[in-house]
Parts: sequence; structure tokens; C-alpha cells
Amino acid sequence: MAYVSLITLGVADLERATRFYEAMGWHRSSASVEGVVTFLRGGTTVLSLFGREDLAAEAHLPPAAGDGASFALAMNVASEAAVDEALATAADAGGTITKAAERADWGGYSGYVADLDGHLWEIAHNPGFTLLPDGRVQLPDE
Repeated sequence: MAYVSLITLGVADLERATRFYEAMGWHRSSASVEGVVTFLRGGTTVLSLFGREDLAAEAHLPPAAGDGASFALAMNVASEAAVDEALATAADAGGTITKAAERADWGGYSGYVADLDGHLWEIAHNPGFTLLPDGRVQLPDE
């Protein structure tokens, strides 16, 4: 079985990033280490926030420039109204709306927000994907 168990984002300011994600509804774990790493639970996913330079050092790489625009994470929600609410919450927490929510050619409704370090998040309602009570997305062929 293939799965992603944890996503780690390199961030410029750990506490500021932690506050942003908590405002977005992620829940800080007691496994977090103050000033070193924050683990956050969101549905079935664990998000890890780690200092950008510390992450680069751990991976034996030079420090990254920090441009999060080369990929996007996505959060599916139950309705179009929930998309609008999540985008507004992200903006209130300091995120930048990069694309206002709109109807998509694939039949859903989505918008994009960049977090405080430029990591892109698509917030989407996809009527073709069933959103299970635990937050998992059920694909049409499952």
C-alpha cells in the first residue's frame, strides 16, 4: 500500500507558521518540540513544520530559497461555502489569496492561498470525490 504518512514544510519562522496552521484548524500534537518542530494533525494527515535551514541541513542540502510555488498541497472540503470560509480564515491568519475561489472546468469549485512561507494550498470542493467523515477523500474508483 502506498501512502503519505507525514508532510514536512520548511518554514522561515516556526512559531509564526504554527500559529497560522492552528488558525486554519490544524491541531498541535504533544509530540512537538518547542522551537524545533511542530507536528499538527488535520484529518488523516500529519503536517510537520521544521525550520527551513534545519530541514536543508538534515537533508544534507544547501539552504533553500523558500519558494513554495513549485508544488501545491490541497485540502478538500464539503461545500463551496466551506471553500470560501477556509480561504477567508487563511487570509485572516496572514495567508495570501493567490486565486479567488471560482468554478473549475473539472466541475468543482476552488481557490488558492499561499501560507506565510509561500507554500501553495488549493482549497477545493470536488463533487466527484466523496469526502468521508474522517476527512479522507474517496476517489470514484474506490
